[in-house]
Amino acid sequence: MNKSRYRYLFLLVIWMLTSCSVSKFIPDGAYLLDDVKVVSDNKDVKPSDVIGYNRQNPNSRWFSLVKVPLHVYSLSGTDTSKWINRFIQKLGDEPVIYDEEDAERSRDDMQRALQNMGYMQARVELQKTVRKKKLRLEYRIHTGPVYRISAWGYDVQDDSLRRYMDGYVSRLMQNDMPFNVSTLDMERQHITRYLQDRGFYKFNKEYITCTADTALNTQWVGLTFHIAPYEKSGTSHVRYRIGDVNVVTDFDMAHALRQDVSGFDSLHHKGLNIFYRGHPFLRPEILSQNISIGTGEFYSEAALQNTHSALGRLHIIKYSDIRFQENAQDSTMLDCYILLSRNKPNSFSAELEGTNSAGDLGAAASLSYQNRNLFNGSELFTFKVRGAYEAVTGLQGYNNENYVEYGVETSINFPRFLFPFISADVRRRTQATSEIGLQYNSQDRPEFGRRVASVTWGYQWSYKQKWRHRVDVLDLNYVYMPWISSTFRKEYLDNVENQNSILKYNYENLLIMKMGYGFTYRSDGNHSRTALGNSYSVRFNVESSGNLLYGFSHLLNAKRNEDHQYTVMNIAYAQYLKTDIDFTKSFMIDHRNDIVFHVGLGVAFPYGNSRILPFEKRYFAGGANSVRGWSVRRLGPGKFAGSDRNIDFINQSGDIKLDINLEYRTKLFWKLNGAFFIDAGNIWTIREYEEQPGGAFKFDSFYKEIAVAYGLGLRFDFDYFILRFDGGMKAINPAFESGKERYPIIHPDFGRDFAFHFAVGYPF
Repeated sequence: MNKSRYRYLFLLVIWMLTSCSVSKFIPDGAYLLDDVKVVSDNKDVKPSDVIGYNRQNPNSRWFSLVKVPLHVYSLSGTDTSKWINRFIQKLGDEPVIYDEEDAERSRDDMQRALQNMGYMQARVELQKTVRKKKLRLEYRIHTGPVYRISAWGYDVQDDSLRRYMDGYVSRLMQNDMPFNVSTLDMERQHITRYLQDRGFYKFNKEYITCTADTALNTQWVGLTFHIAPYEKSGTSHVRYRIGDVNVVTDFDMAHALRQDVSGFDSLHHKGLNIFYRGHPFLRPEILSQNISIGTGEFYSEAALQNTHSALGRLHIIKYSDIRFQENAQDSTMLDCYILLSRNKPNSFSAELEGTNSAGDLGAAASLSYQNRNLFNGSELFTFKVRGAYEAVTGLQGYNNENYVEYGVETSINFPRFLFPFISADVRRRTQATSEIGLQYNSQDRPEFGRRVASVTWGYQWSYKQKWRHRVDVLDLNYVYMPWISSTFRKEYLDNVENQNSILKYNYENLLIMKMGYGFTYRSDGNHSRTALGNSYSVRFNVESSGNLLYGFSHLLNAKRNEDHQYTVMNIAYAQYLKTDIDFTKSFMIDHRNDIVFHVGLGVAFPYGNSRILPFEKRYFAGGANSVRGWSVRRLGPGKFAGSDRNIDFINQSGDIKLDINLEYRTKLFWKLNGAFFIDAGNIWTIREYEEQPGGAFKFDSFYKEIAVAYGLGLRFDFDYFILRFDGGMKAINPAFESGKERYPIIHPDFGRDFAFHFAVGYPF
């Protein structure tokens, strides 16, 4: 009965939204712009190539289906003197009235764009379909033949540029390529950048023009790029060298209009004139490592951009500005002024949070301190302490029923390669960071006590914006179990009838010493957000642990323990190889809708000194970033269904993971976005484990064990961060081989099949 009521209520809301007429807001003789389409007679010209020139878009549709904001607007009355009407109209979307003039201008712009793409004879026709007070608009594209480039050349009218242009090799221009104005403009930009990098400071692309000659009755075009002389000098462009390089620290960006260094102290270091008040807040060698502009060198636009980027990465610098002015004695010399203002060196932050773990309430607090200039080299020093408490209920046979955790961690981030034998040129060209960290964590639960200490040492660097690399030179973790409750040991670890080797392994002292490498590639160069527009990203990671220790143990003929493992100070160490790869592709439908596809695969293999992966290195499925029809750690491995909820979080983990996701994202209103998603995937084990029946990966049956879920999501996009709410429903449950439980998409049960997730950021 309750389900029927909800169904009727849902249908009633849909009826109210769709039945209210918007015609009362459409003036006589006018039409609501209901839809806009672009149709092309050439498969090489897609509608997306020209739809951006359309000046009028119809009212937005949620998920490209229903114009919910327009229907909300139609619920209001026409009398705007009433506050309720004004309020409803603000929530909705005002009807878009068709404008004939905008349509004609859009048609002209599309036709001009096609001609710029090489379709000189292109035509765009307008076709309108009217039904009552609604109008559907269609732009029909007739491209005609494409014009192609037969040959191209450069007419250099300036003797000072000619010898440099003789060595220029175009990366864009090719014979038989389509004649495209955008490509020609990019070629002008490339030539400009090429010359600016060779000292021609005042050269810009306006000095480059292009003429096109078309052979009679053909579609072949000959191009000539004309490079004009500098109009002020009359004959040639000036090639500038860098004169003095002046670095002014503690500069007042808000009030100073010129490079006034009166009242500053100064020092000279490797060609830099450094001006400061009191004492320099950055060591001179740090400035020289991050400034690519050198005295006596020819001006280079690339060196300027590299310097901007390098200075922007220094935590202690709040703002930076670089200015040039001609030298008073030599007009071919440019004096450079690098103006810096410092950031606050110290900061404190505190966080307080409440926790609820299956009804057990608790609280956690943390305090952090940061120093942005620890050794006057813009080193970022971080120190953080954290404490947590939770009242654990429902446990019997334990002396203590509270969970207490405290931890301390500290790290130093150096904005450069902290490694010998790296040249100064490499340090300038790569945006690198070196980080050293120490962490200690103590946990006391009713069942056990755990202490974890770790040391990390690694590097990160980026190359050409799109690539990011990471190397973990050393990641050492020591897990120590000072005590285990006799009740927990008796019931789970030593119980002959209920022995669990996976569980037992994860409650022993363990040493993990790993090394790793990873890279991320983003086609749009934007690493701060998920894939946007028509872009894609690839992420790859690989790590190995225990190989060096195993090699030394074998070489020294060390003794093994009773489990046939080598040890270090009587502590067994883990040995495994783990690799992950993720691919994400975004397809933009229009400015309000896009589709994002993601696939992720991970494989981890324990060997040598380990038969089982450490729990922290195993994969799990379900949760906000996996198959969202399941709660976190509630899916798999394989068709394993779980039996004892107290230890299933251990058993529902694996060595192989597959995630496949398809998500339709749409803008709703204000900061609110919506999503519809379909997820598939699972985890598996490489070996057969008695505690995980049906969890092993087998090539002939794994596809039958792929779980599928679907759902809806809401996202609050506040630019700097995203709050995400996702509700997922199970569609195919591999824990069952047949029946209603295997196909909940046909026989849904909200209480059984629904999972709610709250997270920060996009899932992929």
